[in-house]
Amino acid sequence: MARRTLDHIADAVTRWPVVRQLSQLGMDGAAVSDRTHRQHSRLRDVTTVPSVCPYCAVGCGMLVHVQDGRVVDIEGNPESPINEGTLCPKGASTFQYTINPNRLTKVLHRRPYATEWEEMALDEAMERVAQLFKETLDRTWVETHSDGETEGPARHTTAIGFLGGAALDNEENYLIKKFCVGTGIVFVENQARI
Repeated sequence: MARRTLDHIADAVTRWPVVRQLSQLGMDGAAVSDRTHRQHSRLRDVTTVPSVCPYCAVGCGMLVHVQDGRVVDIEGNPESPINEGTLCPKGASTFQYTINPNRLTKVLHRRPYATEWEEMALDEAMERVAQLFKETLDRTWVETHSDGETEGPARHTTAIGFLGGAALDNEENYLIKKFCVGTGIVFVENQARI
């Protein structure tokens, strides 16, 4: 009877995961339960696309996980020499920005003196911007400069300016500067000082 009781206690004790892990050093199936075997990563069956954070000019690496054409997660890229997998609060919130139901996905336009916004086709909006740009350029163009002592060519407008963002890369900034110089825009600024 005592032997059977001891066997029963030993059997009960050896079923405890901690005892199994200690007795087998946790190197095999003893350290993993059936429930653990059934679980899988939340990123199983996703396509991972390397990307760059769209916010500041640091250029932190990101991994964008896509499944069935939808972004399912965004995280820091541990292979990036810049951020080594870490993200600042803005970068870490990028996923929430992409899935937010309040995110604007269409062009909104408010006509002069209107109180409500209305949807506008992208082609129509681009045409409107180009039209206003040309009208302003023609109306405010300064051909020559004179300060009373000297006179010379000016060929610019001071009514249009350009403000770039830190997420622009060198090539984009180069093209923007060329565009501005070519169209006579003298007020060109960028928030990034690199």
